[in-house]
Amino acid sequence: MAVVKTTEADIALLARLLRAEAEGEGIQGMLLVGNVGINRIRSNCSDFKGLRTIPNMIFQPHAFEATTKGYFFQRARESEKRLARRVVNGERFWPAKFSLWYFRPQGDCPSTMVQPAAGGEIQTSLFL
Repeated sequence: MAVVKTTEADIALLARLLRAEAEGEGIQGMLLVGNVGINRIRSNCSDFKGLRTIPNMIFQPHAFEATTKGYFFQRARESEKRLARRVVNGERFWPAKFSLWYFRPQGDCPSTMVQPAAGGEIQTSLFL
């Protein structure tokens, strides 16, 4: 059962975002990006007040750099649509179960950076 209301066009849009933002991070990375997006819709707090739909979340100004790149505008593939449906249906994965942000530093994370209890690191990205 979906945790946010969607259409097939929304699924395709989310699938395009997953690929454009995290294809290099593999399936797990794409699922984590999807978790962050769905969490933003469900949270109604902080920078995400009023987001109610997948298009609102994806095209929120400055939310996702990938939406400014040509790769984002390629047609959605079935493999990413399946991943999009999984996160829309409520599957959550650590460390993005409750994360609202992710960040990919240009180099290694500084040793002084403290990981928040609710977040964590996967491959090259931090989830907060």
